[in-house]
Amino acid sequence: MTYDRKDLADLADEYVLGLAESATAREIENAMERDPELKAAIALSRERFLPLDTTVTPASVNDSLWTRIESALPAQQGTSGPPVSTVANDNSSKGWKIAALSSTAAALLLAIGLGYSISRTADPIVVAVLLNEAGEVQAVIEDFGDERATVRLLADFAVPNDKTMEVWTLPSRDMGPVSLGLLEGVRSARLDGPALPTPRDNQLYEITLEQSGGSPTGRPTGPILAKGLAKLPR
Repeated sequence: MTYDRKDLADLADEYVLGLAESATAREIENAMERDPELKAAIALSRERFLPLDTTVTPASVNDSLWTRIESALPAQQGTSGPPVSTVANDNSSKGWKIAALSSTAAALLLAIGLGYSISRTADPIVVAVLLNEAGEVQAVIEDFGDERATVRLLADFAVPNDKTMEVWTLPSRDMGPVSLGLLEGVRSARLDGPALPTPRDNQLYEITLEQSGGSPTGRPTGPILAKGLAKLPR
């Protein structure tokens, strides 16, 4: 696909926010494999909208909502100042939808951030950066040591419909690998796992591809998508 390098950020936002048409989304996914700039822009956009991804339940936006927003736009535009280009102000394009949704997202992020800073009572005990075989960062896990961990995906994963991503940790060799939970779709999440010993420095964390419903054995059986050792925050 061809696109203006100046529009990379908008293109990434459109893809991450789910505003891209199916055909365009597929083109973007194919282009990411050979365009590191596009891949980096999408990773940055995904990280920016991460609090929405982990705290807001997805909901479909129907055409009637966009119609109501569109009909309200002229009343909000000022009458003074230089005329606005009709191309840049084309309500049939997705540009204004991205801007509107991005502004809403920014407000939500601020509210979530303020609430989070006030209500959060503990920092993670350990943080693990998970890499793939090529040494590329794929995810970050924060383990709070109270049966709770958060997983931030920083890369796109190809997960077939009959498979699921499962997160594991290795508290000790004697205990063996323990599942922290399944990821619902390819998205960042908060996991409420079993009661485990306090996480420690250099504890192993990994994500595997398992059959739908999770590993049938209670131990990792599928290929490892990413893994890494935990570090104590400084």
